[in-house]
Amino acid sequence: MPKILVADDSIAVRKVAERLLTEAGLGVTLAANGEEALAYLSKERPDVIVSDVIMPDKSGYEVCAFVRGNAALASTPVLLISGIVNDEVTKQAESCHADGVLKKPFQGTSLKDRVMELLAKRQEPASAPAPRKAPVPAPAPAEQPSGPRVSEEQLETYRQAVAGLKEAEGLLDAERARAAELAKRVVELEASAARSAQLEPQLKAERERAAQLTEQLSQQERQLAGLAEAERALKAEQALAAKLKQEMQGLQKAVNKVAELEATLNAERAAAAQLVQQLTGLEKAAARGKEFETRLAQEEHRAADLERKSVEAESALAGERARVGELSGKLAEAERQARRVDELEAQLAAERQKTADSVNRLEQTAAKLKEVDALLATERDRNALLTRRVSETEQAAEQATKRFEEMARKLGEIAGLASQLGHGKNRS
Repeated sequence: MPKILVADDSIAVRKVAERLLTEAGLGVTLAANGEEALAYLSKERPDVIVSDVIMPDKSGYEVCAFVRGNAALASTPVLLISGIVNDEVTKQAESCHADGVLKKPFQGTSLKDRVMELLAKRQEPASAPAPRKAPVPAPAPAEQPSGPRVSEEQLETYRQAVAGLKEAEGLLDAERARAAELAKRVVELEASAARSAQLEPQLKAERERAAQLTEQLSQQERQLAGLAEAERALKAEQALAAKLKQEMQGLQKAVNKVAELEATLNAERAAAAQLVQQLTGLEKAAARGKEFETRLAQEEHRAADLERKSVEAESALAGERARVGELSGKLAEAERQARRVDELEAQLAAERQKTADSVNRLEQTAAKLKEVDALLATERDRNALLTRRVSETEQAAEQATKRFEEMARKLGEIAGLASQLGHGKNRS
């Protein structure tokens, strides 16, 4: 059984890919990111690798480059999948030597067809042409007996009769094979009808889920009616924004479920198309085998019943498609509301950024205030020191003044003594 490695960070995409490839009879191994894929490739050698382009750690381009750089894995086909396929994605896929890019979500059996195509291309070089058989020489004509000879006309008539008999036997065998194939196809159609009957409870469950989604959407609409008030109080509505994120995750899960439903419906459309082609083949076979109408009458009745059942199944599918269309419209409205929520979140982020900037400015201002306080404390210490020095200088000046006055007083006394001595000398 061929082994397929599927690497994608979306669990919904992994489940859809696993279901499509498992139904095709392939073994599937799932990896949630590029690191898991590289860890698996270091131990195992899958037949085909299917990898998402954008993943949290290692991208699909890096996984492909790892495969092409490993001698044991270099010939392994790598199919990249991406939600957006443009020139840039195609160019990068070619630069890492990928075998192709497939858009997701997958349409019908596109993933299975591409994987089977890559498996077939990989097996082509290994398959050698079958040896031709050497022509067997024709036996030599036996000698004719010496008895009475048969005329050439009789021999020719006999040969024509034998050839006609062989041709009739071949036609009979071909018609028998066609009848067996018709019986097999009828059994397959009955199995398809039984599968359609099994799908009815699934359709019922999907309808219930659709009703739940509708109720959730109505709840979302009621909750989103108060967005005007939320815009006036963005800071106070952070808890509501977190709740809306959770609900958007639920809506995204619902979208993924709808994608799975669309893939299932596409698969059912392909099966219905195959049924129509098989019924067309049955009608052509019935036209060619008119000689065997007695043997095929019962099979034709069964085919007619199956055709009627297939028509009923197609009508039921058409109704479900209409319901899915309505759900798609409602989901589109929910996506618009989600974009509005994203805008509000962006505004909230801007307000938070402004608040963070204000906090940073306040912190810077506080740091500057601390520096100013430190400078003021230094200046106060300096002023205190200067005040102390001024007081000491004033005390020193007072002392000097007192000394000066004392010296002046002493000088006055000395002058008085000197004047008395001068008067005394004059008198003598």
